[in-house]
Amino acid sequence: MPDLAALRRMSAPALHSLAAELRTVLVDRVSATGGHLGPNLGAVELTIALHRVFRSPDDVLLFDTGHQAYVHKLLTGRRFDDLRQAGGTSGYPSRTESPHDVIENSHASTALSYADGLAKSFAVTGAHDRRVVAVVGDGALTGGMAWEALNNLGAAPARPVVVVLNDNGRSYAPTVGGLAEHLAALRAGATRTNVFTALGFAYTGPVDGHDVVAVESALHEAAALGRPVVVHCVTEKGKGHPPAEADEADRMHAVSPASSTAGASWTSVFADSIVAIGEDRPDVVCLTAAMALPTGLGKFARRFPARTFDVGIAEQHAVTSAAGLAMGGLHPVVAIYATFLSRAFDQVLMDVALHRLGVTFVLDRAGVTGPDGASHHGMWDASVLPVVPGLRLAAPRDPATLRELLRAAVSVSDAPTVLRYPKAKAGPDIPAVRRTDGYDVLLDAPEAPVLLVAVGPLAGACLAAADELSRHDVPVTVVDPQWTMPLHPGLLRLAAGFPLVLAVEDTTATGALGARLAQALAAAGERTCVATFALPNGFLPHASRDEILRAHGLDGNGIACTVLKRLARMKAVV
Repeated sequence: MPDLAALRRMSAPALHSLAAELRTVLVDRVSATGGHLGPNLGAVELTIALHRVFRSPDDVLLFDTGHQAYVHKLLTGRRFDDLRQAGGTSGYPSRTESPHDVIENSHASTALSYADGLAKSFAVTGAHDRRVVAVVGDGALTGGMAWEALNNLGAAPARPVVVVLNDNGRSYAPTVGGLAEHLAALRAGATRTNVFTALGFAYTGPVDGHDVVAVESALHEAAALGRPVVVHCVTEKGKGHPPAEADEADRMHAVSPASSTAGASWTSVFADSIVAIGEDRPDVVCLTAAMALPTGLGKFARRFPARTFDVGIAEQHAVTSAAGLAMGGLHPVVAIYATFLSRAFDQVLMDVALHRLGVTFVLDRAGVTGPDGASHHGMWDASVLPVVPGLRLAAPRDPATLRELLRAAVSVSDAPTVLRYPKAKAGPDIPAVRRTDGYDVLLDAPEAPVLLVAVGPLAGACLAAADELSRHDVPVTVVDPQWTMPLHPGLLRLAAGFPLVLAVEDTTATGALGARLAQALAAAGERTCVATFALPNGFLPHASRDEILRAHGLDGNGIACTVLKRLARMKAVV
């Protein structure tokens, strides 16, 4: 790849060749490692033009929903051989990788607010020669936060932020709502009205986003205005790669490595289960925040289109709209990534729980997600949601319990329910030795000094740990509580009878099940030693899910080692 100085000297034919080369690199490398392909294929010429007109990092380039930043990363010297691999190049902008990456974002609709703040800071500090450019997709403009920023920027004529609207008509799927219709009218030249000029922006476009010369010209014009301006670039997601262009579902938005193993995923188990429930329950409706296919709602949407609502990238609205549906006598199921529910915590608390409404939240990508990195790990929901009064939280250990718990969740009409599972293969069912009040017994060892409370998919690792501990003559009982919130009195009674209880959970340790167990047992005057074995309170880097769990001791061997250390420590104290 040319350096940025050489890029700015290249002729138009050379730029055309460079664009083709970049697409070849994207297809080859992303197909090998996995990652976001379609969005980046559509942003090649646009990104070339940005780096020819603006002087990053002195000028600040912000990429909203950073999965469209691959070309930017390539042009600023990043290697893609190890994209999204442990210790390798991040799939999102990364401040530790390069000064050209300013924000480490993957949650949509945020870049315009960053841009607003940066432009203000440059004005206050006298850095008037630094320009701020925010690249935002039409899909991200369906998020309310984007409009909060536009409202502020448009009213500040002396704040010269350049908003590059990368309009490909899609987020994952086609963009929905009135904004999508307005942009379509702008693309077709069918309207003289313009929401951006009405808000106070200058507007230029529509521009062919795959014509470097045209985009450059529009960017030069915008930069010279010295005021907030929207440059409307029309692009095609998946451009230049026929399989992506032919993919009507999401234009190969994200692809998995060619070596990915087959097998039913947690998402696919949910997808089949919610359709079965929909057949039995005409009151069940589903909502998605622009991610019907990734969250497993595709089949439900095809079977029950009138009972499926895509609200765009608008998680807050999705939750409160679900509250309204529940008030109207329906039972809404909100399918969402665990990391994105954090954007709507207030709505879960005040709009659903306060009103004692039966809304079910199905959290995909819960716990360690893997190669998407810190912003996509669903590490906080199981630690934060238990503070919501009345909320019930479940974590299935296998496909059978997912189906069972989902049916139980949608049967609750007076409180929010949550079901969480990871991005992974679901694996085989793990039968219970017996079911009792408040938990399933997965392994029952008489006279065991240790109780492993296995939360959700970590049941397999806990059973592997028990097998390893048996070689050290340490018998272990393993139970699955299924519902981690509220704490069941039966689980508390069981835990009180063991010298050591270790709760193993795929969430941050703060607020995890183990901490709540310890607090409840201490309040009851029990002397049981309860330990939380979960993830550290930090932002974990990208790697595979198995690599991250193993690095933090949340595999069979790691859990066994922790138990042995705890027992040794307890023996030393005695």
